[in-house]
Formats: sequence, C-alpha cells, structure tokens
Amino acid sequence: HRLRDRKFLLEDKKRLCALALGTAVLGIVLMIVHAETCPFMDKPGSHIPLILNCSISLSTACLLVLIIAFHYKDIRLFIIDHNQVDWRIAMTSQRVLVITLELVVCVIHPVGTYREVGQHINSSSPAPLCISNHRGEALMDLELLLSMLMFLRLYLVHRTILLHSKVLLSASYRSIGSLNNINFTFRFVLKVLMNKYPGRTLLIFILCFWLTASWMLTLCESFSNMKTAEVTGKMDTALWLVAITFLTVGYGDVSPNTTCGKAVCLFTGVMGVACTAMLVAVVTKTLALNKGEKHVHFFMLDIQISKRVRHAAANVLRECWLLHRTNVKKGNGGEHRRHQRCLLEAIRVFRHLRLKQRKLRDYVSEMVDLPKMQMIMCDLSANWNNSYRELEQRILSMEQKLDELSRCFHQTSELLSQVLLRRSSDSRNCEFTSHRMHGLQSLKNSETSKLVANPPSKSTTAPPTGQQHT
Repeated sequence: HRLRDRKFLLEDKKRLCALALGTAVLGIVLMIVHAETCPFMDKPGSHIPLILNCSISLSTACLLVLIIAFHYKDIRLFIIDHNQVDWRIAMTSQRVLVITLELVVCVIHPVGTYREVGQHINSSSPAPLCISNHRGEALMDLELLLSMLMFLRLYLVHRTILLHSKVLLSASYRSIGSLNNINFTFRFVLKVLMNKYPGRTLLIFILCFWLTASWMLTLCESFSNMKTAEVTGKMDTALWLVAITFLTVGYGDVSPNTTCGKAVCLFTGVMGVACTAMLVAVVTKTLALNKGEKHVHFFMLDIQISKRVRHAAANVLRECWLLHRTNVKKGNGGEHRRHQRCLLEAIRVFRHLRLKQRKLRDYVSEMVDLPKMQMIMCDLSANWNNSYRELEQRILSMEQKLDELSRCFHQTSELLSQVLLRRSSDSRNCEFTSHRMHGLQSLKNSETSKLVANPPSKSTTAPPTGQQHT
C-alpha cells in the first residue's frame, strides 16, 4: 500500500513539475512578445498590450498554484516515507524558506500598460521598452528589472531534469546508490549527463545562454537615451557582443552603455570562462587515447626505439673497431681524432636512446601496473578470504573436538567417582567383616580357654541314663 502510494506521488510530482516548467516558459515567452511588440501595438483603442499583460498574470497565477501543489505532494511523500508522521513535522524552517523563495521568484512579472517614453518610433531606432505616459523612467527601470527577473523561473529546469532522468527512475540505480550512500541530486544527474553526453549538454546550454543573454542585453540597451543605443540595442549587435564577451575576446568595437548591460556582459564573461574550461576538458577527453590505443601506440614506439638502440650499439662497436684498427696501423693523428669523435658521438646517441627507452618503458609499466596491481590485490583479497574461511572451519572443528573432549573428561570423572565410591564401600564392608570375624575368633578363644581352665565333673555333667535315652 505504501509503495503504491509512493509511486503515484512520484508520478504526480513529475507531472506537476513538467506543467510548472511549461507555464514558466509560457510566461517568459509572453513577456518577450510583449516587450518586443509593445511599441508597435500601443495605439489608441488597442487592447493587445492589456491582453498580453493579463495572460502573463494568469500564467503567473497558474504557476503559483502548480508550485503549491508540487510541495503538497512532496510533503505527502515525506509523510509516507517516515511512517505516517504528522505533516507539521515535515514543515521545517528550511522547507518553509524554500517554498517562500520559490513563490517570491515565481510571482515576479511586469504589470501595467506600456507606452514609449522619450523616443519616437521609427525604423532606424531599436524597439524600446514601453511604459505608460503618466510614469517616468524610474518605473521603466522597475519594469525592466521585473522583466529580467522573470528568467529566474528557469530554476525549474534542473528539477524537471532530475525528476525525469533515467537515473532517478531506475530501481537498480536507486538500490546501488542507497547501498553506497549516494544522494540522487541534480549535481549527480548533471555529472552523469556530462559524462555520457558532454558535447550535446554543453552545446544546448551555450545556445540557450547565448540567446537569453543577447535578448537581455537588447532589453537593457533599448531604452537608453544615448545615441549609441541605436547600435547596441539591436539584436544582431547584442548577439555579437555577447559572443565576443563569452569567448573573452573583447574587440572593443561595441560596448554596453547602461549599468544593466554592463552587468549582463560581466556575467556573460564569467560564464564564458567556466564553459570554456568545461569545453577544453571535454575536447581533451575526446582526443585522448583509450587503453587499447595507448597499448598499440606505445608498443610500436618501443619497437622503433629498440631498433634505433640496436643500430646505435652497432655504430659504437663499429667506431671502436675503426679506432682500434687506426691504433694498430699507427696512422695519422687526424684520422685517429676523427674516429674518437665519431665514437664519442655514437656513445652519446646510444645513451640518449637508452634513456628514452627506459622512460617509455617506465611510463608503460606505470600505465599497465595499475590494473595489474588491482588484479593482484583482488587475487590477494580472494586468497585471504579463502584462508579466512578455512581458518574458521578449522576453528569450528577444534571447538567441536574440544567439546567432545570435555564431554569425555566429564564422563571419565563421573566413572572414576563411581568406581571410587564402590571401592570405598567394598573396603568398608571388608573391614567390618574382618572385625566381626576377629571378634568371633577372640570370643571362641576365650571360651576355649575357660573350658580348659575349669573342666566339668562327670556326676554333674553326665546326665542320667533315662534322661539321656529320652
């Protein structure tokens, strides 16, 4: 029952998060359409700007409802995971702060009717931000700030990617991650995407950031009263400026004029440095040789260097022989010195090649020794485990034998005690019998001695004949 409810709640969270992201993107698109078309649509009696404003406000209200419903499902999921606790326990200060921040971010949107201030519409000037004719430039700055802050709604992208990723949906991922104490957050999902699809992920992020920053720069520069706003407030110029700032080139032919535009360019430069570093890491990983390619490459290098070492050793022997022959023939000193120089050069080349071969073999051995060491450690651990199991079995058998010995000793002690008790009873009976026999013998001896000392008389002792006959 709990597993079924948990599954349904996860599906509801995924659906609500996708709907919230779609609603947020719809509001941003409506805001962009409003800001771009407002100078051309703001005519007497036109209700298009008002309709666009109402659509933005309606999308914002729907987004707030979806955010509240998402957190309601999240709290119910917390209650199920923690064995039906009270919902007030789930409302921690951190959760309340997160919900409040999300609602504040999602409620931000430009409001009011728009009208151009300080400029006239013509074909050469960029489309400025419009504002009502009864408001000043301070309210224009406010509308501009609210329009740019609407892009904060894109924080829902990371939540949608997390809830719809195969990492979170896979039961095997979750079970193995729980065994290894890994939290499935957006950071982990982003690492998985960068490891699996590095080029695609970076390309999508860079394109989205480029277009968003370019439009924000156009929006910032479009309402500037300076003459250069006609140049920097165009979309094509903004795309160029953002691109050269993102790549940290900075030709200096175009520069932002407003504080908002400078802030956008500064943020673009920081993101460009970060993305360039990630791009370099991805390209390096792509161009790096894998294990098999490294093995083949270093094997061929080793063969080539071995050939060169053999040739160098042969050159050393040849020069030694030529020098020896020159010494035997006692030729001129110039030929002797020439052979000495050749011998020294051959020895230098031979040593250099041997050193190069040693370095290559050390590198190859380091590259190969790591998996080999891992295999050795696995074998050692397996042997240790087998030895441990055998030792456990021997200890168990020794314990069983000790138990049997203790039982035998106990039985032997009982038998000895019984035998001793029997022997003691027999000895007591023998002593009693001997004492009794000794008493009877002494009594008999005493009676015999009495009879000998006092023999009876015949008259008194002999009975009468009749009596005797009777």
